[in-house]
Amino acid sequence: MRTRYKDLFERMRDPDPVAADAAFDAVLFDRGGALPDLVECLERSKKDPVLRFLCVQLLGFSGAKAAVAPLVLALDDKEPSVRAEACRSLEDLRAHDAIGPLRARLDDLDGEVRLAAAEAILGIEGRVSDES
Repeated sequence: MRTRYKDLFERMRDPDPVAADAAFDAVLFDRGGALPDLVECLERSKKDPVLRFLCVQLLGFSGAKAAVAPLVLALDDKEPSVRAEACRSLEDLRAHDAIGPLRARLDDLDGEVRLAAAEAILGIEGRVSDES
């Protein structure tokens, strides 16, 4: 992981919300360039659900189709908030290829995840229909 992003990811966990927001915004504004580092951070942050949530959120904001595969994997995260955010991020990316994995989340034990999956499916399918 490149040092710039490693430092920003650490600062996103700063107890000072201004510092944490500034770090998040720095990654957000460079989301295309940060994509490989975001994926690596997501994979390495096994013990930090907040950082995984933020990485999933930023992947959704990336606009990159390359973000779909790691987001589909995040649908199986042990933390419900990360799974729900992965649903929302896949919707943001209009990830039609993720409809199958999203449908599997309709049976999730967590209600927030089920709702996010249902909304993502409706959003993606509606966009696909609208664009046809």
